[in-house]
Parts: sequence; C-alpha cells; structure tokens
Amino acid sequence: MLDHLIKGATVADGTGAPSYVADVGIRDGRIVAIAEPGGVTEPARSTEDATGLVLAPGFVDPHTHYDAQLFWDPYATPSMNHGVTTVAGGNCGFTLAPLNPDRPGDADYTRRMMSRVEGMSLVALEQGAPWNWHGFGEYLDALEGRIAVNAGFMVGHCALRRHVMGEDAIGGQPSPAQLAEMLRLFHEAMDAGAWGLSTTQSSTHSDGDGQPVASRHAEPRELLALSRAVGDHEGTQIEAIVAGCLDQFADEEIELLVDMSAAAGRPLNWNVLTIDAAVPERVPRQLQASERARKAGGRIVALTMPILTPMNMSLGTFCALNLIPGWGDILGLPIPERIAKLRDPAVREEMLRRAGSPEAGVFRRLTHFGRYVIGDTYSAANAGLTGRVVRDIAAERGQEAFHCLVEICAADEMRTVLWPMPTDNDPASWELRRQTWEHEDVMLGGSDAGAHLDRMCGAPYTTRFIGDCLRGRKLVGLERAVRMLTDDPARLLGLRERGRIAEGYHADLVLFDPDRIDAGQARLVHDLPGESPRLDSRATGIVSVRVGGTETIRDDEITGAVPGRVLRSGRDTETVSTRG
Repeated sequence: MLDHLIKGATVADGTGAPSYVADVGIRDGRIVAIAEPGGVTEPARSTEDATGLVLAPGFVDPHTHYDAQLFWDPYATPSMNHGVTTVAGGNCGFTLAPLNPDRPGDADYTRRMMSRVEGMSLVALEQGAPWNWHGFGEYLDALEGRIAVNAGFMVGHCALRRHVMGEDAIGGQPSPAQLAEMLRLFHEAMDAGAWGLSTTQSSTHSDGDGQPVASRHAEPRELLALSRAVGDHEGTQIEAIVAGCLDQFADEEIELLVDMSAAAGRPLNWNVLTIDAAVPERVPRQLQASERARKAGGRIVALTMPILTPMNMSLGTFCALNLIPGWGDILGLPIPERIAKLRDPAVREEMLRRAGSPEAGVFRRLTHFGRYVIGDTYSAANAGLTGRVVRDIAAERGQEAFHCLVEICAADEMRTVLWPMPTDNDPASWELRRQTWEHEDVMLGGSDAGAHLDRMCGAPYTTRFIGDCLRGRKLVGLERAVRMLTDDPARLLGLRERGRIAEGYHADLVLFDPDRIDAGQARLVHDLPGESPRLDSRATGIVSVRVGGTETIRDDEITGAVPGRVLRSGRDTETVSTRG
C-alpha cells in the first residue's frame, strides 16, 4: 500500500524536460510510482487532487548558515516555507565544531564570532543551542532526528585552526605538528560525515574582538594541505571566500582557488557573483577562475542570486556600510560620538570619498544615499518620513543626501531603519543575469539563510524566482527554473537520489500553485530566543512541502513533523570528481 498518492499534478521533474501531468505514489519516504492520470492503481493511505498544481523536487539551497538556528528552529524557517527541503551549512569557514574540550572558553569565542561575522543574535546563540559537543561528529549527532529539512555541513577552517592553535590561530602559523593535528581533526570530521572544507580569506570577516578570523591568517601551503585531504574522502567538496568575491578577483586569488580545487580533484564554489550592467567587466573577470580551473583539473562554481535580496540598513548597528574602508572606525564609535562625527562636514566628505574609491568594491552600490527609503522611525522629528525617499526629503531641506540621511538618523539616536533601493534593477542588468545563468559554472544560490538575520532575508529566493519566471520577467521557463533550484545544486553537491522526481528517488517534494507562487514582503519579527529580531517572509502559493515523504508544510503552515536527515558525505553524497 502506498503511503500517499498525489493525483493529476503537473510534474516538473527537475531535469529540465517538458512538464507532464501524472499521478505520483510515495511509500517509505521514496517515490515508487509515476504514471499517467489514473495509472497508479495501488491503494494509498491518503490521496490528494493536485489538478492545476505543479509538483517539483524540493528546492536545494547550497549556501546557508543554519548551523545554530536548527537547534531552536528545526524547520529552518523561512526556507522550508519557500519549498526548500535540503540545505548546505557550515559555509564561509564558520562552524560550531570542533570545539577543544580543554578550552571551554572556545564556545564563547565561537558564539561572539558568529554574532559579529554572520549577524546572528548572541542571545539566541547562547540560549538556543545546547553546546554539548566537542567533535564534529558529536555536533552532527546533536542534530540527528530533530530537524525537518535535510541538512549537510562543511567543516569550518576557523574552528579547525582554533581547536589546534588556540589564540595563536589569530596571526600565527601552524607548526608541522599542529598542521598534522589539524589534518587529523579534519579527516575525523569527514569520516563522521562532513561534506568537506569551507574557508575564508575575505577582508570583511572579523571575529568578536574585531580581529581577522583565524582562516584569514592561513598561508597557501595550509590551504592546499587541507584541500588534498578533501580528495581523500568520498562525496566531498570545497567552499571558499576571498576578498575578490565581492567585486573582482586578483590574479593571486584566482591562482589560489584553482590550486585548491585541482589539489582536491573536487568542485569549489564561492559566493556571491554580483551581476550589474553598470560594471560589465565584473562577470568575465570572475568567470576567468572557472575557465582556468577546468584547464588545471579542477572546477570553480560561482553562486549568484536570481532576485534582489531585500535589506535593512542602519547607522546604529553593524551592517554592510561598516565594511567600506574607513567607515567602520566612525560607525563603531559610541552613539553620541558617532553622531558628532557624522555631523562634521569634513568627516562626511572623507567618508564619501572612501565610499567612491575602488577599494570599496561592491559596497559602492550601497552609497547612493539619495536612493535610500526611510523605514521605521522613532522620534517626533521624523514623523511622516517612513516610506519616503531620501533625495526628496533632502531637496525639501536643501541638504546633500548623505547629510540629510545623517540628520534623520541622529534624530532617532541612530535607530532609523534604512532601505537601499538597488542600483541594478534595470533591464540591462536582468538581461545580463539571464545570459550569465547559461554558463556551466554559474549556479543559483547565496541566500545566507540563517545569517544576517535582522539585516537581510535571502531565503525566499526560490518562490520569488519561480513567480518571476511564471508571471514577471519570464527570463527562463518553468522547467528550467525548477532545474536551476533542484537538480543543478543536487548534482554539484553530489546528493544521492535527490533533486529529481524519479522512481526510487527520495520523496522530497514541493507542490505549488503556479498562479500564486511568490514571496511576501520581508518583515521584522521577534521570535528568536531572547525575543531577538530577524527578518521573515511568508510564502504564497506553496500548497505542500514533503521531506522524505512526510508533509512538513501545508498551505504555508508548519505541520510539526521533523523527518529531515543529517546528510553525511559518502553515505548521502557521491564524489563529483573534476579529474576526467
């Protein structure tokens, strides 16, 4: 007997092939029957009529930071609400394990680092996770059996370095014995099911003390030793971030990424490829890494987002503006001193000069202050400004745009919420995105779901992209859009029997209404441990989400089931070799 039968659905099977109408039967967590309507005759414990609805494989998000959130939110919201059934965590060099049992303070260091570098609530990290592990395998075991989505995790280079080198991980180089111990820990983690190595060399990544995170101090010999170790295990890969990911790679960065992928014989993915017609030279430069990798026996895949991610900004809390050279020194001051500095015309002039410099990289896109929209305000002086554009307010006041924005924020003691209007929402940029998606080493992803919680909400990119393909710009057709969210990432990650609707595959499925699928506006909620804030977005048109055949979402409401699995390398992933 079938556990469930979905009747009359329009099946977009993930391969990109034309969709078709079929009945789909599920038993023991697998798809066991696919036939034309009425062709599945085996009785089922439950059935549903899916006429007019699209049945697709569950979406796969290749770049998340749900490492901590899954402990207090096993449903990986809002990703699961938007049809995501499998997430990849442990990215950017940051993981919660391994932790050295001889240094209990390392857990606090890790929490403060994650709070600073990934924008996670420190209170939520302290109260929401048990922190009852040391080894990476123990961390995976702590999640097993209690999550609603499937989740796999890379090993963070920062945790490896900290475990072995302690405080010397910041600024120091490992001795031969320490490197050997790092490699031993790394092999142990992959034996336990880690997906491979994640690391960062990005200048934007600092720990809770404001120091460059541990992996930024690693020299190429250390990175290549770890990369070679990746190749010793089945179903593994590399994820890496360098400073040039934000704008354009330097030659030495391309050389490093190519050498790492070739040494492992495994794919290396990075994020995020920003596509903007105003900077036409960026995409060809970034994809040079992929071209050189293929010649060297590796593969480098760029992740890029198919939507413009809504962001909250503020001059009062740490955000992307702090990462502009010279800005962090001002925006990190105590609030009264910060206001005084920002009101100094000479200081503002120098800040704007730095913001327009080549060193600001992709963050230059955030410095068109006249295009900012005012969000929440908190003072009588700012009454009526919510929803208004700064350039209009500045014109009324006879002020330069940045000066106007500073005065608005100062009236709220820097608490004002700011919404930057994207500069790359023009037809030329969207056409460049469509062209870039056709490249064999470009893949959708980079949501950062689970991170930067009160500043951005990338998780709904799946539903927003599908809705745009069906009823908006229609840059790609339904079948290809589904493949880009399912089979493409599943094949890169080497997921066994996931990413497609086929007999024998896991019944990770999303059923949606093609006339309604979309994502709601991001809104600030206070539902983290300690009532800490985050941005959330409701899904529209998602009728059902199933993980391993068990329904986890019905009409955008969580069912409470936790059928997800911790996906372990080798068992749940197969090797995607770059060597012929």
